[in-house]
Amino acid sequence: MKATLRIDAKLQLGEGPCWDIKSQRFYWVDILGKTVHSFQPETETTEVIEVGDLVGAVVVREQGGLLVATQTGFYALDEATGEAELISDPEPELIDNRFNDGKCDPAGRFWAGTMDVEEQKPSGSLYVLHPDRTVEQKLGDITISNGLAWSGDHQTMYYIDSPTKQVVAFDYELATGEITNKRVVVTIPEGEGIPDGMTIDQDDMLWVAQWGGYKVSRWNPRTGEKIGEVAVPAKQVTSCCFGGEQLDELFITTARRGLSAEELQRYPHSGGVFHLKPGVKGAPSYLFKG
Repeated sequence: MKATLRIDAKLQLGEGPCWDIKSQRFYWVDILGKTVHSFQPETETTEVIEVGDLVGAVVVREQGGLLVATQTGFYALDEATGEAELISDPEPELIDNRFNDGKCDPAGRFWAGTMDVEEQKPSGSLYVLHPDRTVEQKLGDITISNGLAWSGDHQTMYYIDSPTKQVVAFDYELATGEITNKRVVVTIPEGEGIPDGMTIDQDDMLWVAQWGGYKVSRWNPRTGEKIGEVAVPAKQVTSCCFGGEQLDELFITTARRGLSAEELQRYPHSGGVFHLKPGVKGAPSYLFKG
């Protein structure tokens, strides 16, 4: 399979995609550009919100509006005005950390992880913002917090700390958000980049974006076997999510950061959003219920 260009955004660090099934809009962020982007496929229109802070992820609120995870915490974001209201900053003392990837779980909690901005120290953590606006730390000693996904029966959560080159699974309790019994289910082979963002399809197969790997790969987490891949004409593949009216379209975000002039000439649409219909439907992007 091969993805084709859908949005020629040329972002420095496109990330954090989600699909709003109600408005049929695609959302994603440019972390280094400090912006939130939205795209309406029906009208082919794109809108940009200036956040003014390194923004790692965006999710849609059930009651309307957006939430973002930035360098300085969780915020409610008014899509019309661009005004941001601080909900919680769980790491006020860690000024060299920022939030990276994040998404909502099936119960409407917002999970997002932090990382060292220099990508060196294991100073990050995985947090969950509950609908009552309380924040709970779930994991620590994280270097680059990235992909999240939940199985269709809501009993397993998958997670990526990128430098480990692994996808790990946890037993997941829907009612409480408790995670236990960590185990490795996927290991990315040497020479294929590192795992970044991730989504899951209706068959409970994982789709993993590979930074430096020019691809999104599809994995069976029960066997650890790679069962397919999507070639992407961009080196830095950052994340992916399912969208479209039938959730049968895969949207893939990419980055331009750190590419040489030669690489940009060869892959001029780096930083854009790529797209394909992979022949399988995916999980929805869940809404924040607070």
